[in-house]
Amino acid sequence: MSTSEAFQIPLSVAESYEATFVPRLFREWAPHVLDAARVGPGTSLLDVACGTGIVARTAVERIGNDGSVIGVDLNEAMLTVARRVAPDLDWREGDVADLPFDDDTFDAVTCQMAMMFFPDRDRALAEMIRVTRPGGWIALAVPASLDAQPAYRPFVDIAARHSGPEARALLGSYWNCGDADELVAGLEQAGLGPIDRRTRTGTATFDSSDAMVATEVESTPLIDRIDEQTYARIRTEVGEALARYTKPDGLFEIPFVGHVVGAQVPAEKSRSARRVTTTAPPT
Repeated sequence: MSTSEAFQIPLSVAESYEATFVPRLFREWAPHVLDAARVGPGTSLLDVACGTGIVARTAVERIGNDGSVIGVDLNEAMLTVARRVAPDLDWREGDVADLPFDDDTFDAVTCQMAMMFFPDRDRALAEMIRVTRPGGWIALAVPASLDAQPAYRPFVDIAARHSGPEARALLGSYWNCGDADELVAGLEQAGLGPIDRRTRTGTATFDSSDAMVATEVESTPLIDRIDEQTYARIRTEVGEALARYTKPDGLFEIPFVGHVVGAQVPAEKSRSARRVTTTAPPT
């Protein structure tokens, strides 16, 4: 699994993420990720790259009083919002490439819509395996490839036509884990199995097509590399090309295709999946 650039997020973006993206995109995926991780009563769960915590919050009712939930994220802004929204849950700052937990600590580990941003995906996966107990489950959700996206692909095509091939690279990092066969092969190579792979189509909702373009363009360096005239042409053409997704109430609802993969940690782990730590287990 190849590397990708990691993005840092200021507090204002984390607040917007919680207010907009969680209800309009990510909330609907959380139950499917928890299903893939076999999360139920009594499960000890770690959600890595938890963001503002939608997977962890969704898990609480399933797990009950006999289980535990910890959310870990490298970005303090995301954790600030998570602590505000759910102050009773356990939120910790940590790097998925060096998780601050002992071996075999959790029954399940989840990672929703973040794997494509990890600079070293193989190491991140190895760390998830290390902290999961033998027989436990790891569940990942990632966006499908750009070619599989009926709305996002034409958007990227339009942006690249107006602003050059660089735009495709800048807007394309979100879809870099979208080859499901490659993803499953990486999990198998890491020694995981059986593997349960499902592809489903969700919905991403925006206030308008202009809002969708602004969200995608202004969250990348592309916004600083195009002039206002180019930006206006992109907005206009996207609105025309994707007009069918505008609802009578004005909301812009586009399909979002993703893969949800659950993989079981074998009863006998390889030595490479273990390391000695001195970190105390969570309480």
